[in-house]
Amino acid sequence: MCQNRMAWLNPPPFKKALFMTPFKITAVIAVALIIIPLAPGTGKAISIPDEKKLAKEFMAMIEKRNILSKDPVANHMINTVGKNILSNLPPQPFDYSFYLINDNTFNAFASPAANIFIHRGLITALDNIDELAGIMAHEIAHVVSRHVSQSIDRSKLVSIGSLAGMLAGVIAGSAGSSEAAQALTIGSVAAGQSAMLAYTRENETEADQKGILFLKSSCYDPKGLLDSLLKIRDADYQGIEGIPDYFKTHPGTSTRVAHISSLLSGCVRPDPLPECPKTYDYNMVKYRLIGLYDEPDKSMAQIAIDLEKAPDNPALNYGMGLLQSRKHRRQKAEEYFEKALSQRLFDPLILLELGRVYIAEGKFRQALEVLAFIQDEPVMGIQARYQYAVAQLESGDLPGAQKNLSKVIETLPDTFPKAYYYMAQIMSRHNETALSDYYLGVYYAQIKDEKNASLLLRKALEDLKDPKLRKDAQKRLEKKSDRKKNS
Repeated sequence: MCQNRMAWLNPPPFKKALFMTPFKITAVIAVALIIIPLAPGTGKAISIPDEKKLAKEFMAMIEKRNILSKDPVANHMINTVGKNILSNLPPQPFDYSFYLINDNTFNAFASPAANIFIHRGLITALDNIDELAGIMAHEIAHVVSRHVSQSIDRSKLVSIGSLAGMLAGVIAGSAGSSEAAQALTIGSVAAGQSAMLAYTRENETEADQKGILFLKSSCYDPKGLLDSLLKIRDADYQGIEGIPDYFKTHPGTSTRVAHISSLLSGCVRPDPLPECPKTYDYNMVKYRLIGLYDEPDKSMAQIAIDLEKAPDNPALNYGMGLLQSRKHRRQKAEEYFEKALSQRLFDPLILLELGRVYIAEGKFRQALEVLAFIQDEPVMGIQARYQYAVAQLESGDLPGAQKNLSKVIETLPDTFPKAYYYMAQIMSRHNETALSDYYLGVYYAQIKDEKNASLLLRKALEDLKDPKLRKDAQKRLEKKSDRKKNS
């Protein structure tokens, strides 16, 4: 069995209806699960070079639509899970990439050339990392089986360019822009052609079988796929606003529940199981996404209800702290973060947000104390270093602030625009006018104020001595000139 304990085979009363008509799987199919090949599917598909070309155009369009979330914590988690599942697979024809869509829809899907997308709403709807791994393994199985490329090949009239627009339209729709989705889809091909993007029931069966096969050798519980699918089915019963029926890419959910239940009953896992790679606590990531991106008032009301039942839950307190901070209730946010920290000492997610609140409240000494613990944290460290530099600057430690801001700019030059603004302040205090003009010019360039950016960068070039900074200033001015010519 997939687990030593089998309690999950006896569902609680309110779920028993799901098991009233169990799917009777044959011995042949049970054996097929064990011997099913991991090579790409044998169905007819577009060529790998064509699929890579399509994927390149597709991703360029996605980047322009600004729907991908750069949240480092959630992206770290989905990449950690995805790469761990892939570690058990033989060499693949594509390099897999995992992306987070900043949208609260309960969805995930694979696009051409192994680009897999996880919606923010999927993470916030699930309860643990096994459920997330279940859905990700299913999407990886679609790629391994070449289901995306097979569906593309089914329509000979769709060009690579038009299909890229169509696929981008699907994502635009799922990210809350249904008008953009409709325009892109109809503008690319007939609306009826969009049906080709939906997987067949046979595709879903194969992806479920392979997904469980991938999971059974991993550290993740294959039952997570079943648990996540039950949540998807419940969400489907409620209806998914803003997504036309023909954009629902995973048909036959109820049948799949019964099928997967039968597959799990015959699933044998290795003993001992491999150890999972370290990532952040799932519930902390879940409530981080709720706290930072979901609608504040609605989320606060729900978390308040949950906190009445579990007042010491660190993830709930962390999420409420983020929501209070977004509402500019800093003292309340501080109270919730400190409550969360009392339950999860030295948690980097809590320490970073508490440090930010301390800075906003002018409590720079306290900010320096909590942020000092996480400056070298692998994922959150550079953000902590940026906040630490702000606290140093406000405390009068200009050399320390300059050192840390330089590190931030060197490591993530485009992530913290205000790092350049603060560097300009420091240079101004040192009477380094050319350097101050340069950093302030870059700051304006980062926030798309091209008029002030050009003015200050040209002024900086008059006296700027550092050859590296001179080259950067000239390059930025040339880019602006090229954009103006092409507009």
